[in-house]
Amino acid sequence: MRAVLVKEYGRPEQMVVTDVPAKHAGPGEVVIRVRACGVNFLDALMVQGNYQTKPPLPMTPGAEVAGVITEAGAGVAGLSVGTRVLAVPGHGGYAEEVVLSASRVFAIPEQMDFVTAAAFPIAYATSHHALKDRAQLKAHEILLVLGAAGGVGLTAVEIGTLMGARLIACASSEEKLALCRQYGAQDLINYARSDLRERVRELTGGRGVDVVYDPVGGACAEPAVRCLGFEGRYLVIGFASGEIPRIPLNLVLLKTTSIVGVFWGAFSQARPEENAANMAELLAWYTEGRLRPHVSATYPLEGYREALAAVTSRTVKAKVVLVTS
Repeated sequence: MRAVLVKEYGRPEQMVVTDVPAKHAGPGEVVIRVRACGVNFLDALMVQGNYQTKPPLPMTPGAEVAGVITEAGAGVAGLSVGTRVLAVPGHGGYAEEVVLSASRVFAIPEQMDFVTAAAFPIAYATSHHALKDRAQLKAHEILLVLGAAGGVGLTAVEIGTLMGARLIACASSEEKLALCRQYGAQDLINYARSDLRERVRELTGGRGVDVVYDPVGGACAEPAVRCLGFEGRYLVIGFASGEIPRIPLNLVLLKTTSIVGVFWGAFSQARPEENAANMAELLAWYTEGRLRPHVSATYPLEGYREALAAVTSRTVKAKVVLVTS
């Protein structure tokens, strides 16, 4: 079977598509015939050796997939050969097959196609965990989302709206902001043209926001922290800008605010039962028509370089997906 291989950490240009041995399921594992694979910013970090985890080389990137189970190992319950699923292997998805623990695999609704399913788990699970578990977002609170048209940002807009919050979406172009409006954002800020703090002050009457969702980091982080109102929560999602911010902690003290880390991958492993319940809720919302995953582009497996470049350049809106067949 074909797979994209990283033989040494470095630039995406060094990856190759090659034939590798077929996968087989061990106890508690399943093999999935991959039909589609989500492309994420973390894939690029992993290829470069800059992610939190470094799989042994040679390594295949690809943290989320959708496909059909072709083999189930001993002890696997609730999943069988032929079941249509989405899964979060963490890596290995840029391939025609992947093997992983059945605990990280979820059956998908009949109406969910493979491209949609491959774009679903990481972005939605991250935002759901961030807003529900970490921020404990309440109805009528004000949620400020940075990078709001990105892969996780748009799901934060959508889920925050579903939870009853007032949404302020921030993005770098009017086209991206228009998409955020379609997903429920009431207020829009183009931070390429506007002063973030001043616009938030105007939009909130000076009270500030209750929650900041930040997958970007960099230069917008400190102004966003300053936008928090009393007892606000700043969610650290990631650093798509490439810069880890340094926040003056006196800002946290003065308004008794909180800086809250969000690492869904660690949560899903530490608390698998809670994660499974969260995923079940998300899939139910999808089935009910309350979630509308947005995929802006698809590429064949051989187009993995172009797909990664589109994600890392932040030129696409929401998700990009590789299609293997």
